[in-house]
Amino acid sequence: MTAQIQTSPLPHGARADGRSPDQLRPLRFQNQIAPYANGSTLIEWGNTRVICGVTLEETVPRWMKEQNVNGGWITAEYSMLPYSTLQRKQRDSTRGKIDGRSQEIQRLIGRAMRASIDLEKIGARTIWIDCDVLQADGGTRTAAITGAYVALRLAIGKLLGSGKLVEDPMLPAVAAVSVGLVNNQPLLDLCYTEDAAAAVDLNLVMNAAGEFIELQGTGEEATFSEAQLTSLLALGKTGIRELLRAQERALAG
Repeated sequence: MTAQIQTSPLPHGARADGRSPDQLRPLRFQNQIAPYANGSTLIEWGNTRVICGVTLEETVPRWMKEQNVNGGWITAEYSMLPYSTLQRKQRDSTRGKIDGRSQEIQRLIGRAMRASIDLEKIGARTIWIDCDVLQADGGTRTAAITGAYVALRLAIGKLLGSGKLVEDPMLPAVAAVSVGLVNNQPLLDLCYTEDAAAAVDLNLVMNAAGEFIELQGTGEEATFSEAQLTSLLALGKTGIRELLRAQERALAG
């Protein structure tokens, strides 16, 4: 199904794309776009597009067996397709190794999704979450996390429906959004041009219980005050609430 956040007309030039400082880009989910996956969605967030797919393995990593760790595991892979940016991006496979940014992001996705589920309740299984960026215009990691939760929820619903799971393992929903300071103005959900111009860039991952999962904040050749951090967090929390509502609508059909 499709879920979309409607945006109202704004004065021209308010931001790079006409939004107000506290406004998300238009957001849409197209669910079950990959029929062979246990659950999948295409998240279209402004001009950023990411396919998130979930697959299942009836085994766990060797370290869990060796350490007698109960339950299952969630791991993620993230990649940007060669045509996702203006200049062709070389595939990791042709370089023979994953680049540092992709490795950082896929670890973040994995941590975020593990915070959204009771791993003991999924049994001795590994859940793989693959996030492939079709088009990048800022916020690919936040889109991947927000879309990954929808795909994961769809996959768990299928497992419950088939009887492979007898108890719902899902914890409060998880979403992520970017905020930043551009020309000393706090902005929500940065597109690429805003991200490139930001003096401070912060990615916020939270759950529906209002709890923080991860904060990634840095000054780009700049510093920021506690008051500025507080304003950015408040802006980010507002965006997270909207994203959680959009996820609910996407999963309601």
